[in-house]
Amino acid sequence: MTEEPTEYQSEIQPQHASQIFQSIRAELRKVFIGQDDVAGQVLAALLAGGHVLLEGKPGLGKTHLVLALARTFGGAFGRIQFTPDLMPSDVTGFRLYDMKSQSFELRKGPVFTNLLLADEINRAPAKTQASLLEVMQERQVTIDGETMKLSPPFMTLATQNPVEHEGTYPLPEAQLDRFLMKIVIDYPGLIDEAAIVAMASSVQQADSLSELQVICSVEDIVNAQQETATVRAVPELVSYAVAMVRATRDSRAVSLGAGTRGAISLMRVGKAVAVMNGRNYVTPDDIKAVALPVLRHRVQLTPEVAISGQEVDDILRGIIEAVPAPRI
Repeated sequence: MTEEPTEYQSEIQPQHASQIFQSIRAELRKVFIGQDDVAGQVLAALLAGGHVLLEGKPGLGKTHLVLALARTFGGAFGRIQFTPDLMPSDVTGFRLYDMKSQSFELRKGPVFTNLLLADEINRAPAKTQASLLEVMQERQVTIDGETMKLSPPFMTLATQNPVEHEGTYPLPEAQLDRFLMKIVIDYPGLIDEAAIVAMASSVQQADSLSELQVICSVEDIVNAQQETATVRAVPELVSYAVAMVRATRDSRAVSLGAGTRGAISLMRVGKAVAVMNGRNYVTPDDIKAVALPVLRHRVQLTPEVAISGQEVDDILRGIIEAVPAPRI
């Protein structure tokens, strides 16, 4: 078992948490090349204690990212490959009758972990999707009337393919809203892609991950999350987040605007960005920097705008720029 670093045994302050997450980010750069913004957003979601919906084409390293992240703090990793025949019990677990002991044995599902990769979540029917989303919200599992808490930290990173829609069950807006952020992974640049190919063709995935250092312990991540929740945000910033969310509802290009949970998520991720930068207070730039990944899955365009070819991000950028930031 890996020995826990001694420098982070005490209660973590923003400066210490910043050091931890900057070190984790540096480790991720060794194996997750050319996607620094994506890695930063995932780390912010982890620090904020939320879940992430990853959208990107196959083969862009989503699984590799989650495995590497778990490695950096010694966390447990679980994976569920969602398919049309996947049952809720395949996600949460079940009790199996053992003939030898004449009793029911608990078989825990893959959700009993720290980082859970829910691969192609939109390939499972609504009932199975709901079983995972309930676990995400409550941080607990109920099997045959017995409720079991999940060990913190618990974070779900669900993936979906934006291109292939046949045989999929799109997540309803109410369920999408449970994700703290929707992070879009695009193709890397030419130089970065060449570096990825060179690295992947010379070593096995397991070998590259084994070179990563364990930066901190699971307890350090939990302490950092608790510290993030105490970061100061003046009333003007809360009003700024609310105004940004309300502006999505007033836009003529939007048929469904973001709800109150969107404003709450802006503040939570804004606090995480502040901590990652070594501050114990939030600035307007922190809120603005995370507005796209926090709001893009909470907004639905009108049919006329969607047909015209405009993307959600294009509309949101205009809305975000139109909301005046407070001077503090």
